Amino acid sequence: MKEGRSSAFHPTQMWTYVGAILFLAALLVSAILYPELRVLHTFQALIYIAVIVLVRWNSAWGYGAGLAVAIVWNAMNLFVSHLMQVGALAFWSSLRTGHVEQLVPMMVMLGGIGHFILIIAALFAVVGHKTEAGKWWKFTGGGVLAVAYFGALVVTFGHH
Repeated sequence: MKEGRSSAFHPTQMWTYVGAILFLAALLVSAILYPELRVLHTFQALIYIAVIVLVRWNSAWGYGAGLAVAIVWNAMNLFVSHLMQVGALAFWSSLRTGHVEQLVPMMVMLGGIGHFILIIAALFAVVGHKTEAGKWWKFTGGGVLAVAYFGALVVTFGHH
């Protein structure tokens, strides 16, 4: 994984974009529905924009950031708030009844799906690419920075 803009496009880049864009879409819809989340979601979106830009440059920093923040966010929403499960139930309920009643938990589920895609793509990217000097340090550094930034957002804006 050589840093710097590469002329070769890898499928892992495309899947990383898909995962990040799904999460950005979930943030956008949630921010539209709940104005009090707009500032938090704007700052949170910066993580995924950075991931997209860094992955375009084929940087281990971007893959590390995407993987780490996706794991932390999914863990919080699967095991702490359980909003991903609430979203899955709301989705199935809307299919049965034809009425969408809990759109925000459904957006949490969509974000979680985007994160699962991001996790798998980042793992394939970092393991499957040729070794570069410091690849694992950059991958780890990207993850640490993204999680620290995300943690600062949670502390600053509170857990929603």
